[in-house]
Amino acid sequence: MVGNVPVGGDAPISVQTMTNTPTEDVGATIDQIRRCEEVGADIIRVSCPTEEATANFDKITSAANVPIVADIHFHYKRALEAADKGAACLRINPGNIGNSARVAEVVRAAKANGCAIRIGVNAGSLERHLLEKYGEPCPEALLESALDHIKLLQDHDFHEYKVAVKASDVFLAVAAYHALAETVDCPLHLGITEAGGLIGGTVKSSIGMGGLLWAGIGDTIRVSLSAEPEQEVKVGFEMLKALGLRTRGVRVVSCPSCSRQGFDVIRTVEALEQRLEHIKTPMSLSVLGCVVNGPGEARETDIGLTGGGGGKHMVYLSGVKNHHIESEAMLDHIVRLVEDKAAAIEAGEATAFDPHAAPAEAAE
Repeated sequence: MVGNVPVGGDAPISVQTMTNTPTEDVGATIDQIRRCEEVGADIIRVSCPTEEATANFDKITSAANVPIVADIHFHYKRALEAADKGAACLRINPGNIGNSARVAEVVRAAKANGCAIRIGVNAGSLERHLLEKYGEPCPEALLESALDHIKLLQDHDFHEYKVAVKASDVFLAVAAYHALAETVDCPLHLGITEAGGLIGGTVKSSIGMGGLLWAGIGDTIRVSLSAEPEQEVKVGFEMLKALGLRTRGVRVVSCPSCSRQGFDVIRTVEALEQRLEHIKTPMSLSVLGCVVNGPGEARETDIGLTGGGGGKHMVYLSGVKNHHIESEAMLDHIVRLVEDKAAAIEAGEATAFDPHAAPAEAAE
């Protein structure tokens, strides 16, 4: 458990991100946490590099609605302070925080405060003796580092941990995670670290993490992007939706558009994605510009929009052709249909969204 979030086993794969505000600025950090919560973050990591960062850490953890992971590197006292101030999990490398006595102190603080621990192995910060042994970061070095850190915790009778073996190289990270999954039986946190900007990092993360998740490897994920933390959360959920592992929010099926389109598909999808961010209920929406593939896709989604001629477009409800809508009213109309569908689903009203009962203002 990371706070109230179960990790591993049959629990849903959790989506994480990390704040990038100075932790010493409590207000700015809480504001960023709130924005990440709004887009669905399950767990949020906050760096604790200084004593000033942990001085008011309890204000951050008490204000958050999701569990907060304290990111600790070399200063073991920061781990002790964060554990006492409400951290649900400590992200550490046990081998980096000093001798066995210091590890024992951190373990005692974690046990006393109900904290989990995430062992974070990274190709960019491998121990010197492993680099000397292997010559460079490689899957074997990442695995050995993880196993060494696991043993340090187990030697102190601590077993509430999860492990990550991250690298910026997709192939290195994937090979290391496969080796780790074959060797240990504990929750794994996935990430392609320092993946890059929004587009490039999304592609790298999707290739690496998507393949691992498809293979059944991974219990929590963080998409590491040079972008705002909210974007990391959005990409993480889209990745899980594409794999059928989580279905939070609206899954949009849309065409790339062409000269056959009856309306501006690109701008319509952009607007719908923005206006439907508040919908958390799982459902599907197809938006296609013409009647070539539009009807077929619409029949497979909860709500479908297919472009037609003369500025009139067909709306499908629950796979059934239902009514036309004109271009001028199309956007507001689709948003309202999605909101009504979400409300009906949440209320458990199976008959509240009858595809054969067209809205009076739109039906012809």
